[in-house]
Amino acid sequence: MKTNYRVKTEDTIVQSVIEKMDRRSEFGMKKYGKAMIEEVQTGEKDLHAFIVDVQEELMDALLYLESAKMCLQLEVNKAMLSQTDPLKFAKRHENKVV
Repeated sequence: MKTNYRVKTEDTIVQSVIEKMDRRSEFGMKKYGKAMIEEVQTGEKDLHAFIVDVQEELMDALLYLESAKMCLQLEVNKAMLSQTDPLKFAKRHENKVV
């Protein structure tokens, strides 16, 4: 099923996501040598297999989110420490006139 679909939205965020999906599809085609539709049409994967794939991807996504939260917290902690460190505070303010 080939189409000449043209993205109509002016929303650059949506455009960015569509571009990423397109690149991801190209990556999958190179890695697996076929499109997902072929797995459906040939019966290579059934509904259950696709549901399991989604569950696994969502579990991975949760791990990525938790890791991102930890990274963010570490960055916040570092920023807070640099603001309360007397030596760093003094260096930042040594040339300011009070």
